[in-house]
Amino acid sequence: MPSLSERAAAKPPATPPRGDAHYLDGLNAPQRDAVLTTEGPVLMLAGAGTGKTRALTTRLAHIIHTGLAQPWQVLCVTFTNKAAREMKERIGELVGETVEGMRWLGTFHAIGAQILRRHAEVVDLKPSFTILDTDDQIRLCKQVIEAAGLDEKRWTARGLAGMIDSWKNRGLTPDEVPGPEAHDFADGKAIALYAAYQARLVALNAADFGDLLVHNLTIFRKQPDILAEYHRRFRYVLVDEYQDTNVAQYLWLRLLARDETGRSGGNVCVVGDDDQSIYGWRGAEVANILRFEKDFPGAKVIRLEQNYRSTPAILAAASAVIANNEGRLGKTLFTEADEGGKVVIRGVWDGDEEARVITDDIEAEQTKGRSLSEMAVLVRASFQMRSFEERFNTAGIPYQVVGGPRFYEREESRDALAYLRLVRNPGDDLSFARIINKPRRGFGDKALQTLNIAARANRTNLVDAGRFLLETHELKGKAKSSMREFLDSLDRWAEASGSKPPGDLAEMVLEESGYTEFWKQSKNAQAPGKLENLKELVNAASEFDTLGGYLDHVSLVSERSSESAEGQVWLMTLHAAKGLEFPLVFLPGWEEELFPSGRSVDEKGKDGLEEERRLAYVGITRARESCRISFAANRQVYGRWQSALPSRFIDELPEEHVEIASEAGLYGVAAKELPSHSRFEDLVVERDSTGGGYDTPGWRRARKSRSYGKPPAIEGSATLVASSAPGQSDFERGQRVFHQKFGTGTVQRIDGNKLEVEFDHAGLKKVIGSFLTAA
Repeated sequence: MPSLSERAAAKPPATPPRGDAHYLDGLNAPQRDAVLTTEGPVLMLAGAGTGKTRALTTRLAHIIHTGLAQPWQVLCVTFTNKAAREMKERIGELVGETVEGMRWLGTFHAIGAQILRRHAEVVDLKPSFTILDTDDQIRLCKQVIEAAGLDEKRWTARGLAGMIDSWKNRGLTPDEVPGPEAHDFADGKAIALYAAYQARLVALNAADFGDLLVHNLTIFRKQPDILAEYHRRFRYVLVDEYQDTNVAQYLWLRLLARDETGRSGGNVCVVGDDDQSIYGWRGAEVANILRFEKDFPGAKVIRLEQNYRSTPAILAAASAVIANNEGRLGKTLFTEADEGGKVVIRGVWDGDEEARVITDDIEAEQTKGRSLSEMAVLVRASFQMRSFEERFNTAGIPYQVVGGPRFYEREESRDALAYLRLVRNPGDDLSFARIINKPRRGFGDKALQTLNIAARANRTNLVDAGRFLLETHELKGKAKSSMREFLDSLDRWAEASGSKPPGDLAEMVLEESGYTEFWKQSKNAQAPGKLENLKELVNAASEFDTLGGYLDHVSLVSERSSESAEGQVWLMTLHAAKGLEFPLVFLPGWEEELFPSGRSVDEKGKDGLEEERRLAYVGITRARESCRISFAANRQVYGRWQSALPSRFIDELPEEHVEIASEAGLYGVAAKELPSHSRFEDLVVERDSTGGGYDTPGWRRARKSRSYGKPPAIEGSATLVASSAPGQSDFERGQRVFHQKFGTGTVQRIDGNKLEVEFDHAGLKKVIGSFLTAA
C-alpha cells in the first residue's frame, strides 16, 4: 500500500467532465484521456490523421468549460495564424461561450510580440517599436556591411541576414555566438556585424522576427520577477506542432511552462508527431519532442494511433518506412477503414515520361468521375514542378501550385528569363531594368535614373542609351565600368546565341553574369532550391532548337497558367503538403540523390537521412484512398542526362502492400549488379537484351543518345551516371556517329571511352562513348 508521502506526490486524477460535456462525444479512449488529463505535463503523441487538432481543441474547451481557468489564463501556441483562428472558432462552437478573452492564443511570434511590447524598456526599446519584414532586414544588413567598409558584392546582405536568423533561431545574442561559427563570413567579422545590426535596430526602435523571441528570453533572464508574473498568469500551457519548434522556441517554452514556484512540471500539454518533423532546414529540432519526458519529469505520454484518414495498405506502407528511423518515440497507426488498394510503384524511363504517365492517370481518373481537386502531385524539390506544369498546360488540365508561385513565376526564373529575353531583344527595357543590378554591380537607382533620362531624350531603349552614356561623362566611377562590362557581356551572349543551343546559352549567361554564383554564396535557406530551379530552367531550354522558340513557349505557358478554372489538380512540395490530405496522391521522383536528397544526406549524415525518411512518411500519409509512387531511370541535370536508382525508401515498403506497375527493362544491367539495397529484379534486363517490349517515347528517345547494350556503371547505391571509365571504345577514328544533343559528327580522337567528335553543326565536343550511336 502506498505511503502517505507517495500518495501526496501522486498526480491528481483526471478532471471529471460535467454532465453537459457534449464536446466529449465521439472521442476515442486516448483522445478522451488527453482531454481529461489536465494536471501535470502531458505529451500528446499524435500520428498522422489521428485527430490531434480535435483532441487539442477539445482539451482547451474542457479547461474553460469546467472553470479550471479563465480564457485569459491559458497560453495556447500554434504555428500559424490560420490555425489560431480555426482553434478559436472551434472552441466557440464546442462550449457555446465567448472566447474573445483568449488573448494568449496565437503563434510564437504574435505572443512574443505581446510580451515584448509590455516590457520593451528592458531591452532598450519603446513599446511602439516597429517589426521589420525580410526586405527591411536585408536593407539594414546592407547598411551595416557598407558601414564596416566591406565589399557587399562578396559579403552579401542576404547572406548576413540568413546567418543572423540562424543564430536567433538558436536563441543566441551577439555575445553568445561561438567564435568559430563566424569564420566563414567577412573574414571572421560576422559577430561584430551582428552586434552592429542589433545596435542599429535599437537606434531605429525596431525588432525583426527573431528578436520577438530572443528579446523575450533576455527579459525573462534579466528580470525573474517578470517571468514569475507569467507563471502566475498562465495556469495552462498548450503547444501545437511541438516537433517543429526550434531552439529559441524551445527555450521560451521551457521558461514559461513552469508552475508558480518556477519548477518544471506545470500544466503543460504539447502535441506533436516526431515522425513528421521535417523542417530541420529552417531550425526545427526533433530532439525537443524526443526529450520531453526528461525535460518534464513525470510527464504522461498519450499516444493517438487510430487513423481516420487512410486505408490500411497506405498506413502499413508509411509505418514500414518510418520504422527504419532510430530517432523516434514509436507508435503503431491502425484504422478501421476498408482495406483499399495497394500502394502502386511505377518506374519510367525519364522525367518527361513520368509527367506524361501521371497526367494520363489524372485524365483517366477524371473520366471515371473523380474531381481534379481530389488529386495532388507532391514533389520533393520545386524544380520537379516544371515538367508537370508544362504537361498539364498541354493537356488543358487546370492546376494550383501551393506554397509558392508557379515555376516560371518564381524570382529566379523571372530573372533568368529577363537575361535571355534581353539577349534576344536588346530593346526589352523591362528585362534590362530587372537584371541590370541583379546580382549587384554597383549600378544603383541614381544611375538607372540617369539612363532612363538619356533613353527618353534620345528616344531609344536603355541598352542603346547605355552605349551613348559610355561616350559621355554622365555616368561615373563604378556605374560606368559596370555598364561597360554588362554591355560587353550582352554583346558576347548575343553573338553566342547564333551558334549555341539554348540550354548551353542559358548556362553560359547565368554563369558569366554572376547570377548562379550569387545564389551559391547566399546564406538564404531557399538558395539551394533556387539553384535547382535554375538547373531545371536550363534543362527546359535545352529541349528547344532556338532561343526564340523557348522564350515563345514560356510566354504561351505563362498565359495559359493565368487562366482560372473550377476544380484544379494540386501541385506542391512535400513540405508544403504537411497538414493536408487528398483522396489520390502521386509521389514522383523517388530516386536516390533526389529523394532522399543527396545534399541533405551529405550535409547532415544520418540525421539528414532520417528527416528525409520522415518526409516520405508525410507524403504517403497525405493519401486517403490511393497512393502512387513513381521514379525515373533517367533525368536531365544542367542539360545532361544522368541515370538514377530507385530510392531506398521504395525498398523499405512492405511487399504485401505494394503493387509494381512498371514495365520490365528500365535498367540495362543484370539484376545481380544492382546495389544491395535494391529489390528491383523485375525492372532490369540482362546486358545482352535489346529492350524487350519496353517501347515508350522516352525509351525510344533515350536509345538515340546512348547504346542500350552498354549501360551506365553502377557503384554502390549512388547515382547512376554514364560511364567514363577507361576502356576500349566501340568506335574508330573517322567513324560517323550520332549524338542526341549535338547531332551527327565524325570521331577525331579516342581516349578509352572518352571521344572528341567534330559535329557538323555544334563543332568539336568531348563526349562519352555511351551516349553515341553509329550514324
